[in-house]
Amino acid sequence: MEHFYTIQGEGYHQGRAAYFVRLGGCDVGCVWCDVKESWAFDGHPVLHIDEIVSTIKNSKAPLAVITGGEPLMHNLDELTAAIQKEGIATNIETSGSSALSGNWDWICLSPKKFKAPLPEILPVANELKIIIYNKSDFAWGESFAKQVSPHCKLYLQPEWSKADTMTPQIVDYIKQNPKWELSLQIHKYINVP
Repeated sequence: MEHFYTIQGEGYHQGRAAYFVRLGGCDVGCVWCDVKESWAFDGHPVLHIDEIVSTIKNSKAPLAVITGGEPLMHNLDELTAAIQKEGIATNIETSGSSALSGNWDWICLSPKKFKAPLPEILPVANELKIIIYNKSDFAWGESFAKQVSPHCKLYLQPEWSKADTMTPQIVDYIKQNPKWELSLQIHKYINVP
């Protein structure tokens, strides 16, 4: 759908220079999605893998983030192998609702209520990012925290439109449950993509 060089705005790699590749296609359909134009599978520019990798390499980005939409609707084996061959780390942001493909240095799993993640992705996730839209999302997130590896980083992130309301509740929750950390969408605060 689009690709651009920016900083990672959220989660474990927050603040790092990163090249984003946003793939079209999503069958999850979150009501609060901020990139609904990514849902369509077709109608986006089609680029050859070599062109994408060359652009990432020329940017000097140390990290490539593959996102969507739901990126795992595509087979990502060839893309990630080509990126890693250039010495660039690969990171995926996924709901985990489709089969895992690709070779990843970091897997950020952000499960959604609209379509559950496949059980096999939970133990391989490096990062679990739960979007907090309402109070019931805390318990829902805990159900996934029990299924990831003990080394998986746990993040609670307010849904952007509810950040003023939910951030104080997240802070209180983290103080009571310090295994979790706060993730904020800093790219939205500093107005970068």
